[in-house]
Amino acid sequence: MKATDIRKGHVVLIDGQPCRVLDFTHRTPGNLRAFVQVRFRNLVTGNTFDQRLAATDFVDEARLDKKEMQVLYQDGGGVHVMDQQTYEQYTLDERAVGEDTPWLQPEMVVQVEWLDGRPIAIELPPVIELQVVDTAPVMKTATKNASTKPAKLSNGVTVQVPDFVSPGERIRVDPRSGEYLERAK
Repeated sequence: MKATDIRKGHVVLIDGQPCRVLDFTHRTPGNLRAFVQVRFRNLVTGNTFDQRLAATDFVDEARLDKKEMQVLYQDGGGVHVMDQQTYEQYTLDERAVGEDTPWLQPEMVVQVEWLDGRPIAIELPPVIELQVVDTAPVMKTATKNASTKPAKLSNGVTVQVPDFVSPGERIRVDPRSGEYLERAK
């Protein structure tokens, strides 16, 4: 794949190591040649690094397998998941789960990415439904377009919600960005 085709989330091989693209910027300075500035996370070591690639460079895309897995539980050893077809159980360590740990709940179905027979990352569903545990009281003058307030959810994560949301309500959240989407129906 050409360096200019790199996008956020791609997994490429850098020096034989699988690395996920965290961020990229395509630049074409005045009279110089175009280049792509890329921030990678090494999926084996967990280290983050920046690299500049010429626009004409080629990188090898890592071939990933995806399996749909169900989250069983979390403990000190990691997140335990089960393949829904074969009922085999696996433990995902902190490097594979990353910052997504608070969003994982028992019985949730996630996509697990595999490279060379081992899990390297998870992909959360686009929407998660959670209960608001604690937030400021509802304002009588609150409208749909009013300001926001912090709300603690049942998984312990705090997100910004509109003023009309009250404790005990169920809301829908995008776990990738941590944004409030709507009230659950």
